[in-house]
Formats: sequence, C-alpha cells, structure tokens
Amino acid sequence: MGAAKAVRPLSLEEYLALEREAPVKHELVEGFPHAMAGASDRHNRVVVNLVLALGPLARKMGCRLYASDMRLKVDAATVYYPDLMVVCEEDPGEYYKEKPCLVIEVLSESTEATDQREKLRKYLGLPTLQAYLLVDSRLPRAFGYYREEGGWVYREAEEGHLPLPCLKGHLDLSEAYYGL
Repeated sequence: MGAAKAVRPLSLEEYLALEREAPVKHELVEGFPHAMAGASDRHNRVVVNLVLALGPLARKMGCRLYASDMRLKVDAATVYYPDLMVVCEEDPGEYYKEKPCLVIEVLSESTEATDQREKLRKYLGLPTLQAYLLVDSRLPRAFGYYREEGGWVYREAEEGHLPLPCLKGHLDLSEAYYGL
C-alpha cells in the first residue's frame, strides 16, 4: 500500500498555473482538477457545425463566440470548458470568462450525466445566462433551459429549431447535424 498524501482544493491561481503546464486540459470542480477526455469525431463535428451556425448571429449582435478551449468560471472553486459559449457584454478575462449569455454542451455518453446535473446546477446560477442548451451528439435531439420572468423554462426539439435569446435568432437543428 502506498503512503497517504494530504490533498486540498486548489485556488483559481494555482489551477491556472497547473493548466499552463499540463499536457491535457482539466476542469476545476470544487477546487479539485479533473482531467478531460478527448472528444469523438461526431462530437467535434457537431461543435464545428454549431460554430458555423452561431458565428454569423454572434457577429451581427456584436458578441463573441468561444468554442471548447475557453474556460468558464462559474464560482470561486469551479471552472469548466464548455463546448460553446456566447459572451455579449464586457468580460475582460484573458484565460476565462464569467458572463456568458448562452452556454451549449454537446452530449456524449461520457459527459451526459455531468452536463445534465452538475453543470446544469452551476450554469443556471450565472446571473448573465439566458439559455443553457444541450445538443446530443448521438442522435438529432436538443433541449435547453431558458431564463424567463418566472424562472427557468425547459424546451426540447428533435427537429425544427430552438431559440437563442441573446443572439435574437434560432438554432436550426438541421444545421447542428449537417453531414452527420
């Protein structure tokens, strides 16, 4: 049996320093780093399709679209790498953002539970967030949580489109699954 080692949560600064040197990306969850697995071809193709579909809308609204490599700080001890996020207001962080109006996660077998539970709870607590969308990489299906006056509303679609409130447009599911 190996010797026991004391562990403690990392500060944001310690985490960012670790990430600068790490050969793989880590998300920070309640102060503890968790290595991220690589994504499948299908997952990556859905992300690229989403970037192509949302890019013109983001540009038209004066917003910035970030895909996969920009961190999102959701609280003092938790930082994720969402598949996509849109930021429409001033958010000057160089290595992470804090004020997205839209976050999209592409579901796969390995990420689905985390995206639908842990990340859902954390993302919906962001004051600037207007929508959190989950797009399935395995079959044409997407659903989302939308901030409305009375709280959060759930919408889903297997065809057609889902609204993108801060971009004043819609996500056409046929674009998300183009070529798949």
